[in-house]
Amino acid sequence: MRGTSRIIRIPRSPDGHVTTPRTRRAAALLAAGVLAVSLAACGGGDDDEDKGGDEGKGGGTSGSTVTLPKLDGETLEVAAVWTGAEQKNFKQVLAEFEKRTGAKVTFVPAQDPIINFLGSKIAGGAPPDVALLPQPGAIKQAVDKGWAKPLGAGATKELGKNYSQGWQDIGKVDGKQYGVYYKAANKSLIWYNAQVFENAGASEPKTWDELLTTAQTVYDSGVTPFSVGGADGWTLTDWFENIYLSQAGPEKYDQLARHEIKWTDPSVKEALTTLAEVWGKKDYVAGGPSGALQTEFPASVTQTFTGGDQPKAGMVYEGDFVQVNIGETKAEVGTDAKVFPFPAVGDTAPVVSGGDAAVILEDSKAAQALATFLASPDAAAIQAKLGGFLSPNKAIDPSAYPNDVQKKIAEALIASGDDFRFDMSDQAPQAFGGTPGKGEWKALQDFLKNPKDVAGAQAKLEADAAAAYGN
Repeated sequence: MRGTSRIIRIPRSPDGHVTTPRTRRAAALLAAGVLAVSLAACGGGDDDEDKGGDEGKGGGTSGSTVTLPKLDGETLEVAAVWTGAEQKNFKQVLAEFEKRTGAKVTFVPAQDPIINFLGSKIAGGAPPDVALLPQPGAIKQAVDKGWAKPLGAGATKELGKNYSQGWQDIGKVDGKQYGVYYKAANKSLIWYNAQVFENAGASEPKTWDELLTTAQTVYDSGVTPFSVGGADGWTLTDWFENIYLSQAGPEKYDQLARHEIKWTDPSVKEALTTLAEVWGKKDYVAGGPSGALQTEFPASVTQTFTGGDQPKAGMVYEGDFVQVNIGETKAEVGTDAKVFPFPAVGDTAPVVSGGDAAVILEDSKAAQALATFLASPDAAAIQAKLGGFLSPNKAIDPSAYPNDVQKKIAEALIASGDDFRFDMSDQAPQAFGGTPGKGEWKALQDFLKNPKDVAGAQAKLEADAAAAYGN
């Protein structure tokens, strides 16, 4: 990374979006942890939720760290955009909450953009009690619209015990705590088919130039190098953000995230030009641009780890949560499916994080209790054991994770403390950074279709950003 060796404290932009710190130390920790494993594997505003003694534990679950109130007869609706295995695993967490409190919890499948989904529910008089919001910008919008309710004493107490200050601050708006970051993501990983690499004689790269060499080696062996889930625009923003953070550095990353510099800036041109070295290389992307644009994220993963010696691609970029989708194939993480950190494009490899925060929309003793539970290690440990999940909760025993790859990724995230950068598009207004078919998602889909048009992509990105940010 150019031009920094200092820890940048967590600033908040004028519109309330948070930009979180990330330095060389975080990159080194995450990169070292993942590489080592890869190589080795060749309640309201009152305190009711803090009362109740053993009776409040709903059966006295062994190993529980947080006391929850008795909620027999209470009902809750929890909305999130999660689908498939991710939704199934989260429902096991909700089932434990039901067991311990006596409440009945219903999961409500939401659609992107979740703010629009929630708006329609609220307009219809039937909002969910709690929603999992995937962007800090969405939390700010929910607060500005008067939807979100501040967390009570129980949840804030758990956050104070179990989370670094950085993860607490991302969930704040105007100094008040609204969000519990239940789920995190390390979005700076490239997963690969170990058999493809072995057959090709390919090795794990540490730099962007080495990645291009590895891709050519895989291509020469008869396998398309990359699988790209272009039907889901957020995967494309993640590609860009890793390149931009490593190449332009954290200061410019923060400036672009707040739209303090324009998308027509030369640094954006450089990043898009670099990205085109993969997206624009003939036959480097499975199905070509048109095929990638019809490939949703889950399929981009599964097609990399099915098909024996001839899968549709040898590598797929995305976060630690890729493991959930690998689990839908016969491939085993750590043996058939391996991982390396996103290579350094500039001086230092990037580390981009994301996450989902629980936010209360209908304040009640039950909703506050669920937020408290989700802020505890009890809840996160349940989903950690199921795989494809990463928590910023520092009180979780690393042994809860199901394999060494996930354990090392989790340990590195916790060790990085406040030294990380949050997903740029998730910090943006949702109209620009989080809406299918619009803004950054659409502009990068168009760029995937025509990677030669760097200037056109910049102009479209800037026009959409200016409209969304209002500047």
